[in-house]
Amino acid sequence: QVQLAESGGESVQSGGSLRLSCVGTGSTFRTFSMGWFRQAPGQEREFVAAIYWGGDSTHYGDSVKGRYTVFRDVAKKTMYLLMNNLRSTETTVYYCAAAPPEPGQVKTEAFYTNWGQGTQVPVSS
Repeated sequence: QVQLAESGGESVQSGGSLRLSCVGTGSTFRTFSMGWFRQAPGQEREFVAAIYWGGDSTHYGDSVKGRYTVFRDVAKKTMYLLMNNLRSTETTVYYCAAAPPEPGQVKTEAFYTNWGQGTQVPVSS
């Protein structure tokens, strides 16, 4: 099992940058797929980015491609999400998630078995 805790959420102006962190506990962290989702009030949870266990390939949602970068430091058991050129419409809560090393749809919520509590990112215009 992996327990997750996000951090790094803070107020930022539109056009600015921010880096979120997700620390995982448990010896299996290095083998898990890891993902970032976000959810605004009244909206469905949206896939943002992920690192797939099979070869550490990265995947992104269409709205963040070219602006966001996901990566992890296995030794620190931490996954990061670097967000550039943030938009005011991206004011939301960001969640990290983990999935056991099995094939699956990395962009779907159902793929993941463990979730963090979320970190708020307010983006002002």
